[in-house]
Amino acid sequence: MRTFVSALAAVLGVLLAAVAVPAIWLDRNIVGEDGFVSLAAPMGQDAEFRQQLATAAVGTIDTSAVPGFLEGLVQPVLENAATTLTGLPGYPAAWDETLRKSHHLSFAPTAGDAGADGQASSLTLDVAPLVALGVEEISRTSGIPLDAPQETLITVGQPDHREWVERLVTYAPLGYLLAIGSGVAFLLALVAARRRWTVVAAAGIGALLMAGAWKLATDAGTALALATDTGNDVANLFRDGFVPAAAANFGAWTLATAVTGGVLLVLALVGGAASRRRPRATR
Repeated sequence: MRTFVSALAAVLGVLLAAVAVPAIWLDRNIVGEDGFVSLAAPMGQDAEFRQQLATAAVGTIDTSAVPGFLEGLVQPVLENAATTLTGLPGYPAAWDETLRKSHHLSFAPTAGDAGADGQASSLTLDVAPLVALGVEEISRTSGIPLDAPQETLITVGQPDHREWVERLVTYAPLGYLLAIGSGVAFLLALVAARRRWTVVAAAGIGALLMAGAWKLATDAGTALALATDTGNDVANLFRDGFVPAAAANFGAWTLATAVTGGVLLVLALVGGAASRRRPRATR
């Protein structure tokens, strides 16, 4: 009976861990604002993405308030701003603020109300900080005061992705509870086991199997995401940069799990062999 309880608890621990770790990663790196910004921030250094984003941001600047006789002066300044925006000292801070505003729009509880058409996709970029930077530069260069918008949205994904985002926000934080449950299950398995090194070996094998399953799932998910056309050039560039970055980040967690599994398995083999060789005390 003890062996059965131990085996059942060990299997339960592996299953709970298999779900808990990805959920915790999602909560920390996608649902969590700081993690999302840290993951996406390096994309702002990609030359092609920076230029396309700057062009899109400057292209949204409203110049309707400029008198007609000054339009010929403003247009060259606009074109030049699209080229020079990414080189301005304030660009890194504006990109960081863009990511934070975008994350709030996409993952905050009220994100469903975002967007001009009342629909929010799985991710909505709000490039208003970049537009404000461009407006400031244009006003400084041309001497014509322009007003920066409070919100400038670029949709990434499709409106029906909203449901997936809501599920992610709801269920990702449960990963911590699942992790606790996994730890309790393994502790029960150790307590009930007749041979505790067997439980350690099972945990190691389980970790190796989890890492393999996560790798296959990550590769399949990455390929599917990259093959999905967002219908927007800037959004496609964001997808092409963000999805591989997310896969690489989770890949580090996968590798750590595989290494941990290998270490546990080796410890179990060595410890089990040593315990078998240890002479039993005679009465």
